[in-house]
Amino acid sequence: MDLMADIGATHTRCALLDDQGKEVAPEVFDNVDFTGLAGILTVYLDHRRSSDRPKRAALAVAAPILGDEVRMTNIGWHFSQTELRAQLGLQRLTVCNDFAAVAWGLPHLAATDLVQIGGGTPVKRATLATLGPGSGLGVAALVPSADSWTVMTGEGGHVSLPAYTSEEQEVIALLRQRFGHCSAERVLSGQGLVNLYVALAELAGRGQPTVTPEDVTRLASQREPLARKTLQMFFAMLGTVAGDLALTTGALGGVYIAGGIVPRLREVFAQSEFRARFQTKGRYGDYMAAIPTYVITAPLPAFRGLRYLLGYA
Repeated sequence: MDLMADIGATHTRCALLDDQGKEVAPEVFDNVDFTGLAGILTVYLDHRRSSDRPKRAALAVAAPILGDEVRMTNIGWHFSQTELRAQLGLQRLTVCNDFAAVAWGLPHLAATDLVQIGGGTPVKRATLATLGPGSGLGVAALVPSADSWTVMTGEGGHVSLPAYTSEEQEVIALLRQRFGHCSAERVLSGQGLVNLYVALAELAGRGQPTVTPEDVTRLASQREPLARKTLQMFFAMLGTVAGDLALTTGALGGVYIAGGIVPRLREVFAQSEFRARFQTKGRYGDYMAAIPTYVITAPLPAFRGLRYLLGYA
């Protein structure tokens, strides 16, 4: 047996792979119930039979992987890879950024795992880029390398958020006053939905309402005007950032949207300004129009990449 886990700021999703690469014993944990990753993985493995104890594990973590010590960005967890491997009795432990895992899995997605937004046709053996709003904003790219592939990872969710309209500029100015720096993640994430809703409320003279991300999406579904405006601006700004990512990486193979927000709202997303904003790049409009954009509808796309890293196609 091998262990896979996708560790976000809110939830940790675990599963085992048997000798044939079949996924078994999936389980989801709320991170708030634990003080760290080792506790979750220990509880998960304690629920399994002793004969199913894994010797190898691959973990996708919402954090930059800079060395043995891994510190998560949107939850106060940190762990030593060496110590975790010893605690779990593993012979091999592979730890990667969560969107690096999504990127590794992109070639293993089927047509039924995707919904295309707009036009464009992928170029074979060209860079594939992925990004996705969830608890944070993940970004990565899969790049051709000789006769194989390599993942380009970084902290692209923390680039400075650009404005396309004067109203977006006003929103960014408010968030810059509040946070000092307005990164893309300050808007394009679950908490970003809240930040955006509150900023638009302030600009409309409605003070600072107290809402959750779930409140914003629920209110939008009820056609509350400010919440609907929030979602539309959210998707438009995501289009701007996705287009910048495509230009920066040369993602002629396509841009793939993952994360916990867009796949759940894909019908509204498909009718939004996302694709128009993605393509609005001045003299490079035709270049951008040829790049396809997709929403990943497959559950747990990071698991596709973790399977690959464990040696399963």
